[in-house]
Amino acid sequence: MPLTKEQLITLYTNLVRTRAFDELFVRRLSEGRLLGFFHPAEGGEAPGVGACSFLRPDDYVLPHLRGHGMPHTLSKGGDVKYYLAEHTGKATGCCGGRSTFHGVDPEIGLMGAFGTIGSCFPVTVGLGLAAKKNNRGQVVVCCFGDGTSNRGTFHECALMANNWKLPVVFVCENNGISMFVPVEESHPVKDISSLAQGYGMPAKVVDGQDVIAVAEAVMAAVDRARAGKGPSMIEAKCCRYCSHAIGIPDFKGGELRSQKEIDEMRKRDAILLCRERLLAQKVLSQKEVDLIVQKAEEEVAAAEKFADESPIAEPIGLDQLLYAK
Repeated sequence: MPLTKEQLITLYTNLVRTRAFDELFVRRLSEGRLLGFFHPAEGGEAPGVGACSFLRPDDYVLPHLRGHGMPHTLSKGGDVKYYLAEHTGKATGCCGGRSTFHGVDPEIGLMGAFGTIGSCFPVTVGLGLAAKKNNRGQVVVCCFGDGTSNRGTFHECALMANNWKLPVVFVCENNGISMFVPVEESHPVKDISSLAQGYGMPAKVVDGQDVIAVAEAVMAAVDRARAGKGPSMIEAKCCRYCSHAIGIPDFKGGELRSQKEIDEMRKRDAILLCRERLLAQKVLSQKEVDLIVQKAEEEVAAAEKFADESPIAEPIGLDQLLYAK
């Protein structure tokens, strides 16, 4: 089913908002006003935005680490000011300022980022089993990178999810490079999603720079999962403009990536492609496009003010953080 005008505008708006916050986090890190480190999402925002913009409030999401899950959090309905406060060690953060990017927000179904790559898969299957037993039509969307698909937990959980017909959608955000390793050096197949077919799971490859294509593919997989037909896998082939994390060299296969390669990627920027399409289809006017950018900038400024004015988190016993209340 084609997306409505309102849905198309939502996708573009969430792309713009995500990029604005990504740039904010990069700036604050360079200024020494962000705890830990940061893995930028710039260039790879579309898979998270497309996958999470139209989920139900009670659906579960396990975000990819790019942008520290900001494309997913923001699109799922999270208020990024609490996420920024978390990254600055403030008591108003979503986890009280103690997690940096390993945070959770159960109120919007955001079930956490994981320090160990691949740990998301067993949790995904657990949530999928709970969703099936609850019988409320909930779906679990698990987003991960091409490198994470190398972990044994993916294969175990893909098998289990399909055996039990769990309501899960696996979304591989394949930007072609796992930290420094080109995907062709770590995978024996052209499409990572073909691995899922070995477990009897339907899979689809989409242009990860086309947020509309991502949304349509994920929405179809979500509908299938809600209907009790089991899991699916979507592979969104996208870009990564920056190094794996701010402050480390941008190597690929032992050599620095060339500016020419990055410039070629930017010609297919997700925001650019979506904007041109919506303008051409008269879904948006240039004035409306400018207003979306303005509102995103205002949202960023308000979030930064909130984080800066929030109190610093006080030390507490670790035992107070181990169990859900």
